[in-house]
Amino acid sequence: MTKLILAKILILALFCFGQILIAQTETTLNYTSSNKGKTFVNWGGNRGDFSKSDITFKGADYNFTIQDVTAKDKPKGWHIDYINPSKITIPQTNFKLGYFFSDKYYVAIGFDHMKYVVEQDKTRKLDGFINLPAEDIGSVYNGVYNNQDFNVSADFLEFEYTDGLNYVFAEIGRQDDISSLFKIKNTDKVQININEGFSAGILYPRTNTTLLQKPRNDEFNLSGYGTALKVGLNVTFFKHFYIQTDLKGGFINMTNTRTTQSKADKATHHFFFLQRIVSVGGIFRI
Repeated sequence: MTKLILAKILILALFCFGQILIAQTETTLNYTSSNKGKTFVNWGGNRGDFSKSDITFKGADYNFTIQDVTAKDKPKGWHIDYINPSKITIPQTNFKLGYFFSDKYYVAIGFDHMKYVVEQDKTRKLDGFINLPAEDIGSVYNGVYNNQDFNVSADFLEFEYTDGLNYVFAEIGRQDDISSLFKIKNTDKVQININEGFSAGILYPRTNTTLLQKPRNDEFNLSGYGTALKVGLNVTFFKHFYIQTDLKGGFINMTNTRTTQSKADKATHHFFFLQRIVSVGGIFRI
């Protein structure tokens, strides 16, 4: 009788152990089917494009606007600096840390380290006045301008956000698994997702500016705000590691850009931007 009871207990134990193994296998295979509770982080690089903008410069002795200013980014290319801790802020980079509060929706914080360089030696319309003291080197530009053609030379203006057109943002987004479109069955090996997001945040650039040959300003400053929409394609490998490409476009309004060492001098402008981002990252349930 005792042997029969022991046999039944052994059979029941084996059955329970088998069920646990099956459950664990199913959980492993279905790890990517649910994102709720997962944390993700990614790092990458970008290329950027910017719309034309009218930049207004104001100070104690001048107030003028340069119209239809064009700017470009300053790419580093494929370079070790993207992962070199001592030079990681030199190239155009992107960082994001997020959390899935449901299977499809996430919240995130991050920053886009873009670069913005005004093109020089271009003829633009200049409107306003410059009335610097006669002893100032820049007084050679004194005068009243009424939408006049003007060559924006390096002696007149150098204007760059090359130490970072830094967009620091909060984002809310959604991610959907589209692996079935590619006939992928085991998404724990390879999963393809599409995601969309909306962000809003501040601009905290380090502006490299020389205006009217005044002493250069090169300090970080809270200069404005921005909003953006993005769409991305995410390819996740072995549940935890991914490559992602994003197309991100938005609007930036710079309301208080420092231009000289005097806090009375500032520039204002607004423009649209478009980023093409490639990043690598990881996603884990912590």
